[in-house]
Amino acid sequence: MKKKLFSGIQPSGEIHVGNYVGAIKNWVSLLDTYDCIFCIVDYHAITVEYEPSEMQTRILNASAVNIACGLDPARCTIFVQSHVPEHTELAWIFNTVTPMGELQRMTQFKEKSQQHAANINVGLFDYPVLQAADILLYKAVAVPVGEDQVQHIELSREIARKFNVRFPRPSAGGVFPDPQHLLSPTPRIMGL
Repeated sequence: MKKKLFSGIQPSGEIHVGNYVGAIKNWVSLLDTYDCIFCIVDYHAITVEYEPSEMQTRILNASAVNIACGLDPARCTIFVQSHVPEHTELAWIFNTVTPMGELQRMTQFKEKSQQHAANINVGLFDYPVLQAADILLYKAVAVPVGEDQVQHIELSREIARKFNVRFPRPSAGGVFPDPQHLLSPTPRIMGL
């Protein structure tokens, strides 16, 4: 049985070369190695300013581009985050074992807060907890990410450990595995 892999992409507009080279191309190369689960993470996309009337089109475009780039739905699972309420339900539970100090140290929150100073919100602050729920809901052990997301995967591992200690299952080990990040061969694409 293959190990589970989870990754997501925001429907933030047009897919650019960084998305393809840094994520999608790598995902396609992992299809035969893992039981792959890919998600259009629309809840993550609404943590920064966006146009609500465009979101549905962006979700459809992101799905179509992923498939056109080689993510074969016969060989992997592709779905939209908001269509599975368990993502937000598990995130809420994970909030009860996640110290605020851990979230305050997230560099991506600090960077995005500066970029979107007019829209600093709790969703952006809590983004890594929802990401942990996305990953751990499927008990994924591998998470292909760019360098900017490694800190979030480390937090996902910490959340899994804290949950497993608080709610032990002695006969079967922990409820959740320790997910590991997989850096793509091109972990960071510099802007032009």
